[in-house]
Amino acid sequence: MSGERITVATDGSCLGNPGPGGWAWACPDGRCDSGSVADTTNNLMELRAVYEALRAHDPRVPLLIQADSMYVINAFTQWLPNWVANGWRTAAKKPVKNRQCLELIAAELETRDVEWEHVKGHAGHPLNEKVDSLARHAATQVSGRNSSEAKGHRP
Repeated sequence: MSGERITVATDGSCLGNPGPGGWAWACPDGRCDSGSVADTTNNLMELRAVYEALRAHDPRVPLLIQADSMYVINAFTQWLPNWVANGWRTAAKKPVKNRQCLELIAAELETRDVEWEHVKGHAGHPLNEKVDSLARHAATQVSGRNSSEAKGHRP
């Protein structure tokens, strides 16, 4: 690993849950991206934001991922090892939801130095407010389209 740790805020939004959804990530230096899916869930959009953020950054550069989703943070800091050991079953012996997305992110995390930070949503945190707005905008944009996916802001 090399370089200074980069902060990346992530967020997902869903209009209806399930319904039209959006995801977004942003860095303090202004780099950001967002996109949307016509029919999805909030948790899938929260996960998609993390996946897209990881894929957008060099794996050799350490990241600090800020999220307002405890589901996302707990999935990768607490629950993942038990899910894998239990054949992707929860403590209640039910199949883990969103397994495919979780596995994609877990594979990305294997070769990276990532720290996680929970930030309170809708509390004035500048980067969280930015990704919330981008994700909500992406979800709103796709809600009126028939396409299954649309790309959002990419400065």
